[in-house]
This record gives sequence, C-alpha cells and structure tokens, in this order.
Amino acid sequence: MPPSPSPFSFPPPVLPLVDPDPTVGDAAPRRRRRWPAVAAVAGLTLVAGGVGGVVGATLADGGNGSSAPLIIANDDTDTVLVGSLDVEAVADRVGPSVVTVVSLQGGELVGTGSGVILTADGDIITNAHVVADADEVRVRLVGETEPRKATVVATDPGQDLALLHIDATDLPAATIAAPDDIRVGEPVVAIGFALALDGGPSVTTGVVSALDRTLVTDNGALGGLVQTDAAISSGNSGGPLVNAEGQVVGINTAVATSNATRAVSNVGFSISSRTLLGRIDSLRATSGGAELKEGFLGVSIEDRTDGGSGALIVEVSENSPAADAGIEVGDVVVAVGGRPVSGQGGLIAEIRSGGPGSQLDLTLLRDGATIEVTATLVERTTE
Repeated sequence: MPPSPSPFSFPPPVLPLVDPDPTVGDAAPRRRRRWPAVAAVAGLTLVAGGVGGVVGATLADGGNGSSAPLIIANDDTDTVLVGSLDVEAVADRVGPSVVTVVSLQGGELVGTGSGVILTADGDIITNAHVVADADEVRVRLVGETEPRKATVVATDPGQDLALLHIDATDLPAATIAAPDDIRVGEPVVAIGFALALDGGPSVTTGVVSALDRTLVTDNGALGGLVQTDAAISSGNSGGPLVNAEGQVVGINTAVATSNATRAVSNVGFSISSRTLLGRIDSLRATSGGAELKEGFLGVSIEDRTDGGSGALIVEVSENSPAADAGIEVGDVVVAVGGRPVSGQGGLIAEIRSGGPGSQLDLTLLRDGATIEVTATLVERTTE
C-alpha cells in the first residue's frame, strides 16, 4: 500500500482475505479457489491495538486468583431497543471499564490496544492479536498515569481472544448483553483508544449491520461475528461494541478494507457476546499464557458451486470424529447446532471454536434428504 500522507490515517496492518486451509483435520487438501467474491472486494484488517469486551455470569476460579463474578444482562428476547441513543450516557457508563493494553518485547513497545474489565478483581479481555508478539503486557486504567503489569492468563487465537489479569480490587466491571437480545439495526457505540491518542477513550456510533458473519483470514476463521458500521480504527482492537443500555454486544476485532477494484465503507466486525461467553470458562481454566486447543473433525471441505448454501465435504479422514459420526464425502453441512452454515468458513469457525471434547450437532444434506449427526471433536494437531 502507498504511504499515508497523514500520521492520523495510517491503516492498521492488513491481512487480506485468503483461501482457507481446507483441511480441518488431517485429510489431504483439495485446492479450489475459495471466497473469490470476498477476496475481490476487500482485505481484512485485524485492528492493531484494541478495545475490549465484557462478560456475564459467575464463573469458577480458573487458577488465576480471580473469583469475582462476571456480569451479564438479563435475557429478554421480547425487548428490542428502538429509542434514541444517548452517546454521552453510554460513554460515561462504559468508559471507565475500558483500558489501554500495551505490548512490549525486549522492553520495546510493539503495540497498543484496548481491553475491557470483566471482573472487579482484575480480569480483563482483549484480542489475542493485541498481545501476540509480547513478552510483557501492561494495562493502564482510565484516569491513571502509570501502567500496571498484567499477566496473560490464556489466549484463544482461533477466536482472537486473550484473557489478562491484574492485581486489583473494586474495578468497574462492564456488563455484557444477553446474546439473544442483540438485534440488527439497533444503535451501538464503539469505545476504545483509537490510534493511541492522548487522553481517554474515543467513541464512534453506528448500528448493528448484521449478525453471524464469518471471515476467513490467513490466521484461520472467525465466526459468529457482529458486523457494524461504527468506525473502528487502529487501537480499537479488543474493545467493546456497546448497545444503548451500556451493555457490551461484541469485542471489536477487524475491518474490511478497499482494494484496487472495489470500495468498502464502514464495515467492521466484532466478536459476539455469544462467542465470548462460550469461551470464558476455558480461558479462565487455563494458565501460564497457554493457547486454547482447537477442535478436530477430520474433513476436507469446499464451498458449493451450484448456488446453494453450506459446506461440501470432499474428504473424510479414517478413524476421525467425522468418520465415527457417519459423515460421508458428498454430504453438505448446512447447520451446526441449529445455526445455519453458509459456506466452508462457517464450518471451519465452528470446528475450531469447539475445542477437544465438544460435541457438534450437524445437519447434513445427502441425496436430497436431511440427516442429523453428532460428532465429538478431538484435539487438532499440527503434524
């Protein structure tokens, strides 16, 4: 990319959408161009430096010394937010829960992002890519001048999540929205330390543009994403996308970028509260900065080329969870756990987010008939 003429418009490092590894398991890949339409439209940028998310419910002590509850909003699926958005009130409520995350390597700064306070006693969530290259991580709270040393409890690169912990008490923990209460079209605010500018966090506004998006990058597949048109910049990674009630609906992670043939405007993505809530237990149960293990199904997959929706099974590994579940070459996976799968990216994201021991309830199309099978994932290896 050409250099930016202004120091305030530097784009974050761009990771273009690429052909995913079709081997979600150990079957040999069969190459076919994947995601051609998306790749022609835009690149995908993991927004270096981030903003944070929030979580709800009381979780067991994961060995990091934290026992305070996570806070989640009541689930009321009959409520749809239609009122005006009071941005000032939302910023006042959530701003103190957003922190600066500083990554160091050999004592040198390698990145600045954002994070969100999850518990009063020091659990903080951010993006895995914000701390990926760090051997030391520091966190600075709103209103403080000195950073605090943070421990990386665990990372989940497959979902771009990292759990940090600082020694503290009485912190202003954020509240996460009940996943089923998030609606397309509802107003939202993105909060974070965009461009690592001086002062407190910045805010931008927009709406929830879409739900359950899947993006495939050279780092894997991110599924179940919330799409928004709220502006997300470098420095917003790991930070919250917040609804009108000050509840976190997602953690900002990526933006689509224009290329030579297509223009993209205001297309950002956040890790959903559903994904976050589904992974917090595992993150808190891990220690020493270890990465969560990915699930393995044992199939090679491709997108359909007949105009239909779903992921086409082109190979099944012997003695794999897929084989044990009765999955066959030619089957089309159209749903996982009742959630539609539009293409191979969605299935990859479901598999890699499940974790070893997780059960996947798959809906298959086979010879015009619908079949339900259950597969128990095992640990994905890097052989």
